[in-house]
Amino acid sequence: MTLGAFAIIAAAVVLAAFVQGMIGVGFALILVPVVALVDPTLLPSLVLALMIPLNIYVLWRERASLDWRGTGWITAGRLVGTFGGLAVLLVLVPWQLDMLVGALTIAAVLVTLAMPVFTLRPVNFLGAGLVSGITETATGIGGPPLALLYQHQSGPVLRATLAACFLVGQIFSLIALVAVGQVAPSQLSAALLLIPALAGGACLSHLSHHLANGALLRRLVQAFAVISGLVLIARSLGAA
Repeated sequence: MTLGAFAIIAAAVVLAAFVQGMIGVGFALILVPVVALVDPTLLPSLVLALMIPLNIYVLWRERASLDWRGTGWITAGRLVGTFGGLAVLLVLVPWQLDMLVGALTIAAVLVTLAMPVFTLRPVNFLGAGLVSGITETATGIGGPPLALLYQHQSGPVLRATLAACFLVGQIFSLIALVAVGQVAPSQLSAALLLIPALAGGACLSHLSHHLANGALLRRLVQAFAVISGLVLIARSLGAA
């Protein structure tokens, strides 16, 4: 990797870590397209390797607000959803899947705009976890269902719980990639070199994460979900 390429990726890491640390989602959505353009050989292990320490930090910072009950149900749903995502991949071609998930994500945001505050129940957790597992396995974007589920909760609860759910999935994903020989030393060494950039973005989020709460947090989460949906739709149109 050239110095210029490293600088571009490092800048993207700072921004992605800041956004994720502030609202609880967005790291992969920001970083993956940049890495794909600059040096696609670093994917997906680089992103996974960086997200693990970032989510550990966010979880530690907001640990007092972690929704343990929700985390357990969501993780169970995501594990089942992983197999569902693999099954969906056998039925739909990638561009059809991107179009479907993108459209459904935007539709979900429109529904939640008019939806009153709802009580979180096991069925909600399982459903969101299931959908997240399917979409993350099939498209690489699994944050919107969980973010929309917790959009009416406080910022610390959303960030801590999503960090815990993502962390479990990322550890398993990285272990699986190592087991099948898909993690190259160059990917891990690049991740190590980018730790200062990750720490910089995380520190910036520490200064401002308290601002992302209440109505502002809900609007940021909805904006993230819409952008995710548009990215998937654009990707599908480009591949069709």
